[in-house]
Amino acid sequence: MTTATSSSDSATREYERRWWILTVLCFSLLVIVLDNSILNVAIPTIIRDLQATNSQLQWIVDSYTIVFAGLLLTAGAMGDKFGRRKALQAGLVVFGFGSLLAALSSSASELITTRALMGVGAAFIMPATLSIITNVFPPQERAKAIGIWAGVAGLGAALGPLTGGFLVEHFYWGSVFLVNIPIVIVGLIAGIFLIPESKDPAAPRLDPVGAVLSIAALSLLLFAIIEAPTEGWLQPKILGIFAASLLLGTAFVLWERRVPEPMLDMSFFRNPRFSAANGAITAVFFAMFGSIFLLTQYFQFVLGYSPLETGVRMVPFALTLMVVAPTSSQVVKRFGTKRTVTVGLSIVAIALVTMAFLEVDSGYAQIVWRLMLLAVGMGLTMAPSTDSVMGSLPLGKAGVGSAVNDTTRQVGGALGVAIIGSVLASVYGSKVNEFLSGVGAPTQAVEAAKGSLGGANLVASQAPSPEQAAALLRIANSAFVDALHWSVLVAAIPVVIGAVCVFLFLPAAAREEDLREQGAEFTTEHS
Repeated sequence: MTTATSSSDSATREYERRWWILTVLCFSLLVIVLDNSILNVAIPTIIRDLQATNSQLQWIVDSYTIVFAGLLLTAGAMGDKFGRRKALQAGLVVFGFGSLLAALSSSASELITTRALMGVGAAFIMPATLSIITNVFPPQERAKAIGIWAGVAGLGAALGPLTGGFLVEHFYWGSVFLVNIPIVIVGLIAGIFLIPESKDPAAPRLDPVGAVLSIAALSLLLFAIIEAPTEGWLQPKILGIFAASLLLGTAFVLWERRVPEPMLDMSFFRNPRFSAANGAITAVFFAMFGSIFLLTQYFQFVLGYSPLETGVRMVPFALTLMVVAPTSSQVVKRFGTKRTVTVGLSIVAIALVTMAFLEVDSGYAQIVWRLMLLAVGMGLTMAPSTDSVMGSLPLGKAGVGSAVNDTTRQVGGALGVAIIGSVLASVYGSKVNEFLSGVGAPTQAVEAAKGSLGGANLVASQAPSPEQAAALLRIANSAFVDALHWSVLVAAIPVVIGAVCVFLFLPAAAREEDLREQGAEFTTEHS
C-alpha cells in the first residue's frame, strides 16, 4: 500500500511540474540548435582562418550531422532500455567535451573530427527530450508542448546568429563552441532535480548490426554527394560509392525486417501518419539547412555584412519561426493536420522559388520578406508533423519514435547542405574557372578562387592590379548568385514532392485507436 501511494505521489508531482520539465528539456535542446545556427555565422571566418575548401566546409557541418543521424536510432533505443534521463545526461556531457575540443582545433581536419564527437552527444540529447515530453504530457496537451519544443528551434536560430556574430567579431571563431559549455552545465544540474526517469518496460535488445549498416549507408551516400562536384558525377569512384551506399541501405532494410528485435520496426511505416509526416520533416529540413547554408555566405561575401550584421538580419526568420511553430496547434484544430502541413510545405516552396530572383545588389528589404515567408511555412510544417509522428506510436516506443523523427530531420538537413552545396560548388566553380582560365591565371590561383567565394576574395586581394581584382570579384559574386539561383530551385523540388505526398497520404487527424491506446498508456503510467 505504501509503495503504491508513493508511486502515485511521484506521478502526481511529475504531472504538476510538467511545464518546468518542458523548460529544462527545451534548454537542453537549445544547445543543439544554437550549435548549428552559431556555426553558420562563423563559416566565412573558418574558411579564412583554417583555409577550408567548400568540401571541407561541408564536412565540418556534415560530420556532425552524419554521426548525429547515424546514431539516433541506437541512442533512442538505449534511452528506452536504460533510461531516457540517463541518455540525456550522458549526451550533454559528451556534447560539452566535444565543444571544448572543437574550440581548440587548429585545422579543418581537427574541427571535422571534434564536430563528429559533438554529434555523438547530440544523438543522445535530442530523442531523449522529445520522448520525455511524450511521456510527461497527456495526449490532449502534447501538441502544445511539442509546438513549444519546435519553437525553441526558432529561438535558437535567433540567438545563434546574434551570439555567434558577437563572439566572432570580438573574440575568435572557437568561442562559438565554448558558449555551449555553460548551457550544458545548467541543463545537467536542472535535469538531475526535475526530470523523471522513464523506460520502455518491454524494451528489446540493442541492434548493433542495424546501427552499423545505417551509419555506413548514410556516410557513403553523403560522401559521394559532397565529392561528386570535385571528382565528377560519372567517375567510377563516385558511382561505386553510390552503389555501395544503395547496397548497404538495402541490407539495413532487409536486416531490420528479419531480425527478431529490430532497432527500427519497419511496420511503423505502414501507418500513414508516421510515414507521411516523416517525409514532410525530411523535406522541410532539407530546405532549411540548405538555404541557410547559402544565405549566410550570400550576406557576408556578396553583400559585405559582418558576422554580427548577418546575425541581426537573420532575426526576423528566427522570430517568425518561434511564433508560428507553437501556435500551429491552433491552426491544426481548425483545419486539420493534412491541410496545415500541405499549406506549410507549399509556402516553403514558394519562398525558395522567390529567392531565385535575388541579385548581387539586392537590398535587405528584398530579402527579409522572403526569409519570413520561409519561416511561416516551416513553422506550419514542423510541429504538426512531429506531433503526428509521436502520436502514431505506443508510449513505450517514444525513444525510438523520437529517434526516427530526429533522424529524418538530420538526414534531410545533411542532404540539404550536401546536395545544395554540391550544386553551388558545381555552378560557381565552373563559371569562375572559365573566367580565370581565359585570362591565363596561375593554376594555384584558379583552384583557390573556384574552391569558394572566400577563396576568390583572397585571390583578388593578391591580384597584380585593382582592375584585375575588381574583375575577379565581379565575376565571382555573379557566379555565386547564379549558383544560388540554381540551388534554391533544386531545394524546392523535394519540398513540392513532400507537399503532394502529404496531401495524398497524411490523415487529417489522429486515428481514434492511436488516441485511445496512448491515452490508456498515459493513464496507466501516471496512476
